[in-house]
Amino acid sequence: MRLLIPFALFFFVLVSCVDSVETQVYSDVEVETVFSDSVSFRAIEFLDQNTLAFAGSGGMYGTIDISSAKVRSNVMTYDSLIPSFRAIAHTSTDFFMLSVASPALLYKTGGNGKMEVVYSEEGESVFYDSMKFWNDKEGLAVGDTVDGCLSVIITRDGGQTWEKLSCAVLPPGIKGEGAFAASNTNIEIQGNQAWLATTAGRIYHTTDKGITWEIMNTPMENDVPTQGIYSIDFYDEKVGVAIGGDYTKPGINNGNKMKTVDGGNTWDLIADGQPPSYKSCLQFVPGASGKSIVAVGFNGISYSGDGGANWTSLSEEGFYTIRFLSDTIAYAAGKNRIAKLTFK
Repeated sequence: MRLLIPFALFFFVLVSCVDSVETQVYSDVEVETVFSDSVSFRAIEFLDQNTLAFAGSGGMYGTIDISSAKVRSNVMTYDSLIPSFRAIAHTSTDFFMLSVASPALLYKTGGNGKMEVVYSEEGESVFYDSMKFWNDKEGLAVGDTVDGCLSVIITRDGGQTWEKLSCAVLPPGIKGEGAFAASNTNIEIQGNQAWLATTAGRIYHTTDKGITWEIMNTPMENDVPTQGIYSIDFYDEKVGVAIGGDYTKPGINNGNKMKTVDGGNTWDLIADGQPPSYKSCLQFVPGASGKSIVAVGFNGISYSGDGGANWTSLSEEGFYTIRFLSDTIAYAAGKNRIAKLTFK
């Protein structure tokens, strides 16, 4: 979904309760800019433990070497067009990036090492938001509603070819339903499952890698087009969290955070009416048993240490998206920069 207002990184301070006393696991975060440019970055992914890939507006894409901080960047053009990227993904052998508006262009690393277009789609309503892989052969991307249903494309051959699912395969759509292209975290995958979070506050769920689908309804507020689920993450096949809000009214904190402990069959609001308010991305901290969560948005960084029941603001630094390298090191991207975050 078209988002023109910058998002910032919000990290939520993880706390744990012992005998009703809250103890902060993280009390601070150090932010070190590692790359800056006059573009917006909403998509980052670790290709391995030493390589962070990124793509953004203005056709910008590249990698950052973690050990040396060396940046390799390039600008992609398509005829006279300069695509804007908000979704990237990878397998063990290839890197993919997907542009948003028409023509949507999905690039894959080719045999000569250059990026090649393997899928394109044109249309007034075409707008792709997020992409992820189950394994080296099978992956999917999600976009806004076209011709009555959500846009979902799937590959079964390692990204060489992509097929768009027909509306007969997907549950009936809602007019205007899509996904927020804010942080490339509208899709979450565990095992053969996938959850697609939408602007309508609904979740499309598959247990068989996209062959069949069901709708999971949630209590996420979605009264206006700028509300809905912005980001979803699962710690395992049972425990998941999601966050949303309204980026045009970022102070509202009702009905914007929720959690499931049964694989998404039921969702309950968490910290309702309490900070944080709108956020564009949240991620579980690795190795913390599903208790530690970090969320980012355009007004800072916040953290929860008790599975989302309570949150603490760590920083007012703004980012759009975040990925963890370890339990204390993460990289975040936003307006004009990518940064290394060290939690303390």
